[in-house]
Amino acid sequence: MRDLEDRVMGVLFGLAAGDRIGGPLRMAIRVAESLCERGCFDVHDIGRRYLEWWRDEAFDTGPTVAQVLSLVASGVVFEQAVVQVDKNEGGMTAGCNPAHRSAPLAMCALIDDTELTQAAIEEAQITHRHPLAGDAAAAVACLCRALIRGTPWSMALDQASEGRCRETRDALKIHRSVELSPNGFAPDALRAAIHFVDTSPSFLIALARSIDFAGPENYCPVLVGSIGGARWGRAQIGKPFLQHHGDLLPSVEATAVALAHGWQNSAVCHCQA
Repeated sequence: MRDLEDRVMGVLFGLAAGDRIGGPLRMAIRVAESLCERGCFDVHDIGRRYLEWWRDEAFDTGPTVAQVLSLVASGVVFEQAVVQVDKNEGGMTAGCNPAHRSAPLAMCALIDDTELTQAAIEEAQITHRHPLAGDAAAAVACLCRALIRGTPWSMALDQASEGRCRETRDALKIHRSVELSPNGFAPDALRAAIHFVDTSPSFLIALARSIDFAGPENYCPVLVGSIGGARWGRAQIGKPFLQHHGDLLPSVEATAVALAHGWQNSAVCHCQA
């Protein structure tokens, strides 16, 4: 159980280590806090928390989230805002932001394995209409969940691929020779993350390599962090990789510990939001 809880906490601490700017972590913390306080997955509560953050201090959200939350803040309902932004962007709303922020869903024992995919897709649809955004988010959540349970890496990749879109399945494949891109298109960010986690012997090496590869782009390393944290656990994530978040770390610690403790009594709970 101790190893399992270490891997649960590794998801959020790993995400924090991989996020060099801070936006994805702040959104992920809001997902985690909602899960802890509501005791279930409540997509409306998560959307409300995103909006409060937007009105207060939001940054590094990515263009799709920024446009959606700006519209919602002006009085447009989320569903209409998502459609409008997708139209404005010509359907190009398949970014990796949902895959970043929804990783805490994998940490919540109250979300059954059979419900995890749908939860990740619904969470993604708060801001992103393109199905690949939700599909990649579901893949990350399912992969982290499998790793939390101690499933071997290659088998966890297979499990995360079940039911996914072709682009997402391809991103989850182990390619010994692969052309990687540092951009924020969800399948590309996921493909790069899988490559670095697959070809590295430890969390720290995987993350360092992904940061060198990505440069200033805050896409691939965030996914390396959450996936690598689920694979190798919190114990491998040292303070030097977390210090840039400063006063935010107590919130990371509190929510990670609370969600990890939830696995001590992992009976499935269903909550109608």
